[in-house]
Amino acid sequence: MKTDELIHLLAADGGPVRTTAIEQRFAVAAAVGIAGAGVLMLGLFGLRPDLPATLAQPMFWGKLVFAAALAAAGLALLRRMARPGMAVRPAALLLAVPPLLLWALALLALSQVTAAERVPLILGSTWRTCPFNIAALSVPALAAGFWALRGAAPTRLAWTGAGAGLLAGALGALVYALHCPEMAAPFLAVWYLAGMAIPTALGAVLGPRLLRW
Repeated sequence: MKTDELIHLLAADGGPVRTTAIEQRFAVAAAVGIAGAGVLMLGLFGLRPDLPATLAQPMFWGKLVFAAALAAAGLALLRRMARPGMAVRPAALLLAVPPLLLWALALLALSQVTAAERVPLILGSTWRTCPFNIAALSVPALAAGFWALRGAAPTRLAWTGAGAGLLAGALGALVYALHCPEMAAPFLAVWYLAGMAIPTALGAVLGPRLLRW
């Protein structure tokens, strides 16, 4: 067979590439991550017993909005990192907005109480377990995120792995909010972000190992 004939045969077998293929994989990964975190949360911790009454508290919804906004920003960044050559700076800047707003709320809350009340606001009653609980709930989303990235072509493997970990941590925090009794912004600004930092660091370590072409 001549070279021209071989090229023509290969081209004839090729179909159009779906431009949204990676977005579809990320959508599946996010759904699996949330579902897996929900199952783990119900099995390990359970829902807040006062959840119906908690729904009337603005800070409960603030927790959900913060985690959801961080997950959305992380997803926007990750879909760019999954494709070689795409600019990531705009998405990275967007990623900084939710933590900055939360830190501003935390500082405002701390400024309105006495010095003796500040440490209890930061520590709450679950600071020893909260970060690790969030990290545990992020495991399904982290595994699903790496599955999604295996179908892409990232080049910055450590950073991409960290992005997958951050997205997983945000989804874990989103689900954990249905159990967590803490409402104070200073607590969330420290320990929720610490919980997200654990899968982020793990993703950075695993990225070069699991995402290599």
